Amino acid sequence: MAMAAASCYFSSLSSAITYRGSLPGLGRLPTPRDLPFPLNLKSRQKRASKKGFSSSSSAKTSRDKGKTISQKKYPGRSKDERPYPFVDGDRNRGYAGRSESRAFGFGLQRKEKKGFDFTEQQSQTESGNFQDAAFLNAVVKVYCTHTEPDYSLPWQKQRQYTSTGSAFMIGDGKLLTNAHCVEHYTQVKVKRRGDDTKYVAKVLAKGIDCDIALLSVESEGFWRGAEALQFGRLPHLQDAVTVVGYPLGGDTISVTKGVVSRIEVTSYAHGSSDLLGIQIDAAINPGNSGGPAFNDRGECIGVAFQVYRSEEAENIGYVIPTTVVSHFLNDYERNGKYTGFPCLGVLLQKLENPALRECLKVQSNEGVLVRRVEPTSDANNVLKEGDVITSFDDVHVGCEGTVPFRSSERIAFRYLISQKFAGDVAQLGIIRAGEFMKVPVILNPRVHLVPYHIEGGQPSYLITAGLVFTPLSEPLIDEECEDSIGLKLLAKARYSLARFKGEQMVILSQVLANEVNIGYEDMSNQQVLKFNGTRIKNIHHLAHLIDSCKDKYLVFEFEDNYLAVLEREASMAASSCILKDYGIPAERSSDLLEPYVDLLTDNEKEEQDFGDSPVSSLEIGNDGILWA
Repeated sequence: MAMAAASCYFSSLSSAITYRGSLPGLGRLPTPRDLPFPLNLKSRQKRASKKGFSSSSSAKTSRDKGKTISQKKYPGRSKDERPYPFVDGDRNRGYAGRSESRAFGFGLQRKEKKGFDFTEQQSQTESGNFQDAAFLNAVVKVYCTHTEPDYSLPWQKQRQYTSTGSAFMIGDGKLLTNAHCVEHYTQVKVKRRGDDTKYVAKVLAKGIDCDIALLSVESEGFWRGAEALQFGRLPHLQDAVTVVGYPLGGDTISVTKGVVSRIEVTSYAHGSSDLLGIQIDAAINPGNSGGPAFNDRGECIGVAFQVYRSEEAENIGYVIPTTVVSHFLNDYERNGKYTGFPCLGVLLQKLENPALRECLKVQSNEGVLVRRVEPTSDANNVLKEGDVITSFDDVHVGCEGTVPFRSSERIAFRYLISQKFAGDVAQLGIIRAGEFMKVPVILNPRVHLVPYHIEGGQPSYLITAGLVFTPLSEPLIDEECEDSIGLKLLAKARYSLARFKGEQMVILSQVLANEVNIGYEDMSNQQVLKFNGTRIKNIHHLAHLIDSCKDKYLVFEFEDNYLAVLEREASMAASSCILKDYGIPAERSSDLLEPYVDLLTDNEKEEQDFGDSPVSSLEIGNDGILWA
């Protein structure tokens, strides 16, 4: 993963987890709060953020505790003088510990297609004998050049930087690495062990939620004499594990050993999601991101991607298991692109208390209570608040929200959901008002009101009379200071739910001073709610309203009834002058040039207050409540 500086988050959400894996140049990545951090090495330090970042009292604290480790290179310095790389905490904007749909994979999915074989095969090496093993040659070094958008000035990009990470061959001309290793990439190159030639690689797919990326190399010379790795099954506790990659401390391949410490649903920092993860005690350092982890028979059991860094814990690294890798590859093959892990879209509560179960007419010691259903989920058409989910595809759900896992283990109910693909149908057994019934629910990826990552890389923006509007996103929050965003807006961003697909929280990012906007110059980072009395659904809707406006005045309504009024004709006349004075190429992003299409047809939803459906901090932080 790329190395990055920690970003602004609630101090109460600050995490002591650190990701190490890929080695990028000194770039910035958002710091995950309650999640481990990715590890790629970055080679060039990115410019400091415009405003001081600090998730708690200081930026230093957030950098020390919650960062992704990436290997960075510094021009004009020897290796010995190179500073110790930070964790990639600021590149991965979605690392903040948010409540999200969580998915996990259990057993290994078998795949017969060439290159994606997840069945057990003959061991490639004798147990414990890794010296000069042929499969080590399948591990390659990744060199990536990143150019990250400037979310505060959305019409431009930041200065590029480089990073290094690891990847490995899986056959059929493809490689696997971490998504955070190639985030915002402009160029990706790979180099084999013992080779001096770097080959250009193409990114075929990126799974932000599972932190996996699929690469391909067209050059035949790169694949000459290469052997793909074989995937093994999910390991057991105390099984030996060996992590291979190209971390900091040298340029050649590195091997570290340990054992499997834990297997459970784990927070994935890069995508702020929860999927099945393997915890190990083998050292994972910046630059290890994307490298394989082997069992003692030389089979790949997963992909190294993050570590947990804390003063109270040591040797906690994480590996993406082959079950999650298999899901990613199958998804890509089935759809020609990666669509993501689905979620149920409900807020659940445990039913440990006997009186609570009796009140809900639940006879047995099982089930979880549906406290809330996301308006954008398909479950909203099937489930109701107060329903009790007792089974998922005929697998009984315990009162603590767990289901059977392997022979004598239990795991979070969300794991079953992660085994599904987008569009799949699940049969839920529910108790409603004391009556048992089965209902079908379509599973799809969750819709985020405030996205963790911007699709396409460049954020949307609209400039009207010097007022710069842009959708609120996690990368923008990371780039701005907590004080400048405001606690009220931060709370809405953290806890509100989207009421319909396509909804956005549009904010006034800043005001480019001009005679036409006198008196508004100090406004910044405020959510705009209405334009000329019409509620704003998203930034494309705002652009449509302004373009079609025939009134004398442009009236923007913000939080707490704050108004900004501009004369329409004067505003239109001043636009070209403002763009020229500030060196801005266009008054809006290219995506806003397309005709506006209103996808919201439900009049009842339109009457509601968009983006004003907060989830309380109790619901986010209580162990008895979880999102499925």
